[in-house]
Amino acid sequence: MTSLSLAESPRKWSDEDVEAFAALLRRVAKPTLIAANKVDLPTSLRNVERLKERFEPQGMPVVPCSAEAELALRRAAKKGLIDYSPGDSSFNVKEASALSEAQLRALSIIKERVLEPWGSTGVQEVLNTACLRLLEMIIVYPVADPVKLCDHQGRVLPDALIVPKGTTAKQLAYKLHSELGDHFIYAIDARTKRRLGEDVELKHGDVVSIVSAKRG
Repeated sequence: MTSLSLAESPRKWSDEDVEAFAALLRRVAKPTLIAANKVDLPTSLRNVERLKERFEPQGMPVVPCSAEAELALRRAAKKGLIDYSPGDSSFNVKEASALSEAQLRALSIIKERVLEPWGSTGVQEVLNTACLRLLEMIIVYPVADPVKLCDHQGRVLPDALIVPKGTTAKQLAYKLHSELGDHFIYAIDARTKRRLGEDVELKHGDVVSIVSAKRG
């Protein structure tokens, strides 16, 4: 309310004041982004520009995307026809002879109309923006061995946990196992090998090993 310079009593608000307050309340309580889908269409560039001009000043990010292209690439990757991971800016055809002319043409269209002009299908960017920017989450990587960056089975970076910004080392321990939290001693930043106390807030991308009196 202070940022809007509103009168202390809502009874004194004008219709414009009520509208401004409602808009602010929505932005805070229901953060929103716009997934500008179908960027493969010829009119997409201008449409995306219009959306950005209208909504980004209101605090709503606009992310260009093509859900259809993402689905097609994931299906092709699942069948082993291409090498592709969500968020990639390109893909590699494993064996062109295994694809029909229609399939090759479809992949070519995705490359020309989506990946080259926009940098990716945008779907992963939609998820990243919603999670990391709007919801203010971070991703941390818990490991058992801070040197080899693996778990007890030898799997390297086996997990990626999405946690709220401000999560502490001890809170992460509790998310992994209640006994790790109950018997928490310290955590280790795998990059710097520095010990982290229970109240140290983790950062996005941290690789952390929990040391406790009892292993979970």
